[in-house]
Amino acid sequence: MTEEETTPEAEEAGVEEAAAEEAVVEEAAAEEAVAEDAAAEEAVAEDAAAEEAEEAPVAEETAEAAAEEAEVVVEESDSTERVAAKEKSDLPPGADLEPIAIEPEAELDAEERARLEAEAEERAEREAALEQQEVDDAPIEGPAPVKIDGEARYGATGKRKRSVARVTILPGDGRITINERDIEEYFPRARHRTVVTSPLVATGYEGTVEIRIRVHGGGISGQAGAVRHGIARALTEVNPELRPELKRRGFLTRDSRAKERRKAGLKKARKRPQFSKR
Repeated sequence: MTEEETTPEAEEAGVEEAAAEEAVVEEAAAEEAVAEDAAAEEAVAEDAAAEEAEEAPVAEETAEAAAEEAEVVVEESDSTERVAAKEKSDLPPGADLEPIAIEPEAELDAEERARLEAEAEERAEREAALEQQEVDDAPIEGPAPVKIDGEARYGATGKRKRSVARVTILPGDGRITINERDIEEYFPRARHRTVVTSPLVATGYEGTVEIRIRVHGGGISGQAGAVRHGIARALTEVNPELRPELKRRGFLTRDSRAKERRKAGLKKARKRPQFSKR
C-alpha cells in the first residue's frame, strides 16, 4: 500500500481535527466580539459621564440665576406692598372705599301712606299709655298718711262683676285678712294681690293699717277687683284729700264690665249657629 492511499479511519480523523480547529476559531472570534462590545459600551458610558460633568456646572449656574431672579421679584413685590401700605395708611379711613349710590326714595301710594300713618299713631298711643302707666304706678305726691286713732274704724263697699266686698280699715301693721284668711292664702296669684294692694301702695298706707274684708260672689278675679274698689273708697273716708288722685287713677270708678248673657236661639251672647242655605 502506497503513502497516497489512505484508510477511511484516517480520513475520519482528519475531518474531526478540522472541525475542532474551526470550533476553536469560532470561539476565539466570539470572545473578540464580546470584548469589542464591552469596550464600546464602556466608551459610551465614559462619553455620557463626560457630557454630564460638562452639563452640571451649566445647570447649577442656571438654578442660581433663577433663584436670584426669584429673590429679586420677591423683594420688588415686598417693596411694592410696603409702599402701597404706607400710602394707604396716609389716607383717611374709608378713602379707598367706593361711594354708596343712594337710590331716590320711591313715592308711596295712598294706601301705603295711610298704613304708615296708622302705625305711627298706634306707636304714639302705646308710648302714651306706657307713660301714663308709669305715672299711675308712682306714689301719690300729696299729704303724708294720716295716723288712725286706736278706736277709729273706716268702712266701705266695693263691687266688680257679681262680687261684693265690704272693707274695714283700722290701725295696724299692714295685715290684710280676707274672709278670715291671709291675703297670700286667699289670693295665691301675685297678679291678684297686686290688684288688691295697688290703692295702698299709691297712697302710702301699705304697712300702716290693718284691713279686714268680707267678700262673696263672682270669681277670683272679680273678687280682687271688688276688694280694690272697696279699699280705695275706704281710703277716701280716712283722708278725703286722696279722692281726686284716686279718682284720676280709676280706683274709685265702679268697673261695670261683665260678661253678656246668652240669648235664646244663639250659642253665646252674640254667636249664632252656622247658617246653611242648602
